[in-house]
Amino acid sequence: MKRRVPRRSFLRVGGAAAAALALPFSLVFSRKSRSAGRFGPLVPDPAGVLDLPAGFAYRILQRAGDDMDDGYRVPGRPDGMGCFPGPDSTVVLLRNHENSPADRAIGPYKSGQGAPAEAYDAASMGGVTRLVLDATTFERRSSNLVLAGTNRNCAGGLSPWGWLSCEENVDAGHGYVFVCPATASRVAPPQRVTGYGRFFHEAAVVDPATSIAYLTEDRADGCFYRFKPADPAAPFQGKLQALSVVGVRNADTSSRALGEPRGIAWVDIDAPDPRDDTVRRQAQAKGASVIRRGEGICLSQGVVYLSATIGGPAGAGQIFRLVPAGDGGTLEVVAHSTSTDELDMPDNITIAPWGELFMAEDGSRGNFLRSLTADGQISDFARNARSPSELAGVCFSPDGRALFVNMQEDGLTLAVTGPFAGVDAVAGSSLQPGMAGAGAR
Repeated sequence: MKRRVPRRSFLRVGGAAAAALALPFSLVFSRKSRSAGRFGPLVPDPAGVLDLPAGFAYRILQRAGDDMDDGYRVPGRPDGMGCFPGPDSTVVLLRNHENSPADRAIGPYKSGQGAPAEAYDAASMGGVTRLVLDATTFERRSSNLVLAGTNRNCAGGLSPWGWLSCEENVDAGHGYVFVCPATASRVAPPQRVTGYGRFFHEAAVVDPATSIAYLTEDRADGCFYRFKPADPAAPFQGKLQALSVVGVRNADTSSRALGEPRGIAWVDIDAPDPRDDTVRRQAQAKGASVIRRGEGICLSQGVVYLSATIGGPAGAGQIFRLVPAGDGGTLEVVAHSTSTDELDMPDNITIAPWGELFMAEDGSRGNFLRSLTADGQISDFARNARSPSELAGVCFSPDGRALFVNMQEDGLTLAVTGPFAGVDAVAGSSLQPGMAGAGAR
């Protein structure tokens, strides 16, 4: 199904703003208020699914309950998602499903089907599905179950080994990150990364230059973590650490002002795989800082961006930039919400290939996709017109021509195409949002 918004005058980005978009997103931000100016006003969707600016279109790629090519069905509650280049002119989406054991009715199994032998926990209905698309038309070619039997797979992130799927749950045996190869055309055995810790994982991303993983924790009193391998050639053996603002024990980062970089250090987690939910307690006992519901995370040219869904002066969201430097670096607030009209609980985030940050919201006032440019402009890009359900899983195709997004409670996965300013600059650029799925290790 494809829906096109009638073409109207599209407000183009000119001058310094256009130049900023073509440069890496690690530029210094300046503060501007939210506006509709970057893309133009949203046009109401007559079909009542997704409001978009003039000239943009969406295609519904798949719905919860649809049959997949491996005999299973598309589970409900699609959440975090990543895009990888695939073989034979394809792109591959790996998609989380935030289901619990009680969600059998919207799990991957049809009536009479049981969990496969590869399931991590036969009683759990969370997991990861794979959606293969034509790289030119973005039409669906195939889909299948990749990871089965996990619990509340919320977000995740890109790595050199495939998709990292995170459990936002600490029931017995759960609370981990799993590696999901983009090449898996059937259910794969679970590949649990114990070293990444056992806690309320939200999202993760790996710097391919160092194999260091960065991880968020969706707790109101959570921390922010990194996993530092002892040897990049053995990426899952090393030390889990938590971020601490230098000179401020247990700093509450929700009160940080815009544009004030602070030095950071990392404290070791002595027991990363505890029986109880104590990882953040261990971190804070050593002075680690508090991140108010750390959720989305992404990386561009070694710089990490993360969202704190209830941080900031309105308790409605912050976006941080972390610039690593050895065992230190800086942490800076580059955007925050002073009103839910500006940002309303930004959750999943992604960097477009031309350097613009896109933020999916899960608040209560319409659930927008919004963008943040390197000069600090926040703009509306899309709105869930169907329900108060959160938008999730925002990511781009490697060439930047399509934005993919999930409508969680509506059970929809969409591809959005249109006149993204900056796409023409992607060719030859080092700003690529996806990584080749090199297979899991």
